[in-house]
Amino acid sequence: MATKKKKSKPTASKKRKSFKLSRQNKIILGSLLIFLSIALFFSFISFYFTWQDDQSLLTEFANRNEQAKNLLNKFGASVSHYIMYKGFGIASFIIPFLLCLTGLYMFLSIPKIGLWRKWIWGLLLLIWTSIALGFFAEQQPLLGGLVGYEMNDFLQDYTGKIGVFLILLFMFTIIMVRLFKVTPEGIAHFFKSKSASVRSEFKKKEVEPTTIIKEEDNEIKLDTYTHKKDIPPLVDDSKEAAIVEETKAASKEDEIAMEVSAVAEEKEEKDILSDKLVADFGEFDPTLELSNYKFPHLDLLDQHGFTGGITINQEELEENKNKIVNTLKNYKIGIAQIKATIGPTVTLYEIVPEAGIRISKIKNLEDDIALSLAALGIRIIAPIPGKGTIGIEVPNKKATTVSMRSVIASSKFQKAEMQLPIAFGKTISNETFVVDLAKMPHLLMAGATGQGKSVGLNAVLTSLLYKKHPAEVKFILVDPKKVELTLYNKIERHYLAKLPDSEEAIITDNTKVIHTLNSLCIEMDNRYDLLKLAMVRNIKEYNTKFKARKLNPNDGHSFLPYIVLVIDEFADLIMTAGKEVETPIARLAQLARAIGIHLIIATQRPSVNVITGIIKANFPARIAFRVTSKIDSRTILDAQGADQLIGRGDMLFTQGNDVTRIQCAFVDTPEVAKITEYIGSQRGYASAHLLPEYSGEDSGTGLDYDISDRDALFRDAAEVIVTAQQGSASLIQRKLKLGYNRAGRIIDQLEAAGIVGPFEGSKARSVLIPDIYALDKMLNEETK
Repeated sequence: MATKKKKSKPTASKKRKSFKLSRQNKIILGSLLIFLSIALFFSFISFYFTWQDDQSLLTEFANRNEQAKNLLNKFGASVSHYIMYKGFGIASFIIPFLLCLTGLYMFLSIPKIGLWRKWIWGLLLLIWTSIALGFFAEQQPLLGGLVGYEMNDFLQDYTGKIGVFLILLFMFTIIMVRLFKVTPEGIAHFFKSKSASVRSEFKKKEVEPTTIIKEEDNEIKLDTYTHKKDIPPLVDDSKEAAIVEETKAASKEDEIAMEVSAVAEEKEEKDILSDKLVADFGEFDPTLELSNYKFPHLDLLDQHGFTGGITINQEELEENKNKIVNTLKNYKIGIAQIKATIGPTVTLYEIVPEAGIRISKIKNLEDDIALSLAALGIRIIAPIPGKGTIGIEVPNKKATTVSMRSVIASSKFQKAEMQLPIAFGKTISNETFVVDLAKMPHLLMAGATGQGKSVGLNAVLTSLLYKKHPAEVKFILVDPKKVELTLYNKIERHYLAKLPDSEEAIITDNTKVIHTLNSLCIEMDNRYDLLKLAMVRNIKEYNTKFKARKLNPNDGHSFLPYIVLVIDEFADLIMTAGKEVETPIARLAQLARAIGIHLIIATQRPSVNVITGIIKANFPARIAFRVTSKIDSRTILDAQGADQLIGRGDMLFTQGNDVTRIQCAFVDTPEVAKITEYIGSQRGYASAHLLPEYSGEDSGTGLDYDISDRDALFRDAAEVIVTAQQGSASLIQRKLKLGYNRAGRIIDQLEAAGIVGPFEGSKARSVLIPDIYALDKMLNEETK
């Protein structure tokens, strides 16, 4: 038994020795860990710049022909994706630090005392940082990683945001106390020492503010300097005084010369006087009357959908890529390269065909690719402008809602230096799309019913409400549907413009539309007269000159706000009014851009009889939501593609050159209600901005008409009015297929005959004859 025990001991010691690494192995393993940590560090840094480009290559690790843009190629892209995106986000940089530290311990044969402690605290700090970033940066999942986002989401389900914040604060206290040995006494001592040092410095400055050096009876005051080499060369006071006197004399000579030239030239005299006004009173501030006006805040907008970014479905990307490649391979079209750009609702697959492949051959396979992908709205861009690639746009199975809040909050919109900035939504590369309405200068919007036109108009109006003061822009809103724009009534005294005799600022009656358009033409002519007197070319130069007090208000000059005319359903106006609407619209579209009047017209019928050649020629900026046919797409865009959109805010925008696909930002009716309520609750102007007066032909003259001068269709019109018991010119137009002017004259004749009552603003005239029998009796008595 004793011999067996003696044999067992050396075997045990041998086993323990076998687990120890030799010095050479420690150097090799330590260097491996150091180099691996360096590789991970550069991979992580590169990941934040190249992750979108490398998404489609994550499953192509074994393919040597595929190259990633990460600094460590496919290895870096894959490792970074799993550790940072699916892991801990920015906190993942702790991992290469710990690996490097462990490698140094092994490489330099440092005793591993405290190494395990560093790993434990490092991993705790890793988890805490990931959860904290997931809590404070919910909209940026790459910062906290999937672990931070999911852990934060899990904890919020049970404890709420306040509970998660308290948990993070408790963990932070543990880290500071145990790891950094922080105590309340130490913090108090730190602040006391800092405040004492600040007080001593302040007293020192009070006692010795300057140093006085005497040299040849000249006193020269210098600021206190720490080093002698910092002391500037001494300047004699007498020389300095002489220089000052010379400067004063030169300035006096300049002033005399300016006065002489001002007397010689009247224009320069006015400029000097205006400069003096600016010096005395400052520039004119058009917002002074509503100086306490507060712009809407972001909390009035909701965060629709997933706000942290775009959800990436790697399986869907790979599946679509393989289907595209196989479909093209069936038609003997080889592909040299393919990559994906993921958008909110659509993913763009860019392919580079092999040499010798004709682009038209791929373009003709649009339906075949759509069939293989079993997706709605496949659109092929061949080639993509500015790139040597062909684009295939494929809708995502799970679309991401673009909230108006995310678009308004973007730095691109907040820092936009534009006259009338509009944030439409996000492009296919998930970038906020912002344009200047003042440079469009007019916008035509079309699309089938329910595809997003009204939401698009709300996005336009919301953008301007968040960016422009009520003194800077006014809206004229035309709503034939009578329900889409009524919420904006609350901001009438802030942002809306109307005719002097109108009770409501939102125009719903076609008669009022014609009067408003003609009134707007009068406003346009008046503004051009002001520009002529001011000798400027556009509204921007005019307002700049007026704010510099170089234009006299006694001469009729005033600050000119931008005027934006919004028509929600243009086709209805064309059907009922025809030329009476088209003529002033064409005039405004041709001439109004220089004086700050801009038109936004929406219609669900982009046919040639609604959108005529004159209108299209003056509306270079156009938006097309989903339409039902290729003909409608060509009518609005002069190109195909709008019929391939997927709806729900998916739109194409063109400004006369390239066509850009955008997912329109979603702003819901309750959000608009909250914004208008917030603005309307503040102090506004005494009334809405008043347009020039315009007297239409149906205003009711009260004059008598001779029976022989009555229109040939007078009796037919009277029967229509009495039967319907509704006295309006538009009813006569529709029933008898007349123009607006003739219908207006018949209404005046019916008023003179006592059949209808007088003009009552936006209300329909009252019918004074109860039925057809009474009408026949009255007309027969007139002819006797």
